Amino acid sequence: MKSANASIIAGVILITLGGLLLLDRLGGMDTAAFVAPLIFAAVGVLFLSLFVRRRENWWAAIPGSVFLGLAAVITTTQLTGGAWGAAFLFLFMGAGFGAVFVREPGNWWALIPSGVMFTLAVIVALPQELQGTPTAAVLFLGLAATFGVLSLVPVRAEDKGGHAERMKWPLIPAGILTVMGLIFVLQATAVLIPIDFAFPAVMILAGLALVVYAYLAHRDGRQKAHGPGPRAG
Repeated sequence: MKSANASIIAGVILITLGGLLLLDRLGGMDTAAFVAPLIFAAVGVLFLSLFVRRRENWWAAIPGSVFLGLAAVITTTQLTGGAWGAAFLFLFMGAGFGAVFVREPGNWWALIPSGVMFTLAVIVALPQELQGTPTAAVLFLGLAATFGVLSLVPVRAEDKGGHAERMKWPLIPAGILTVMGLIFVLQATAVLIPIDFAFPAVMILAGLALVVYAYLAHRDGRQKAHGPGPRAG
């Protein structure tokens, strides 16, 4: 049944594209402007149909989102003259990587490119007058948020009997990126921080984050080593 549905979808897409190309050749319609986005969209839909049909086809969400994003870029560029066009590609790609994680939570790595793509979408969509320091602030804070979300995701550890635990290491880059992002925010809002003091401050705060992380990891290790106390009978 699923195979028949996929064949029907592919058949309808091919018939539509073939009909448009035929009209273009006969001169009945100028389809050159939207044939390319239709082809990209059709390929994207085919990949997404693979993604929906079977759980192990989680990978299909990535190329599917890329082709749909390209279709959106071309269409938006033709309609608006280029404004916001590239942002749609990053939005679709971010959604594609997000779908990989939603379908298979074991693929926690997909959250990193997903966050990066969404951050780039925001940067591309920023107006021209906000380019420069505000762009750097958005970049660092977006990446910090990505690692912050990653630290909240429980991951199963095979060496611990499959018990799900939250990862602590993403807090280190999240903290460093947050500090750097806030420095650019302050600079963008005209609260001047001399560059000679900014980077040493980042290094000190990053060192403090490492010390705190090491302390928390050592404390957790000691608690697990001792284990829960004996229960009273």
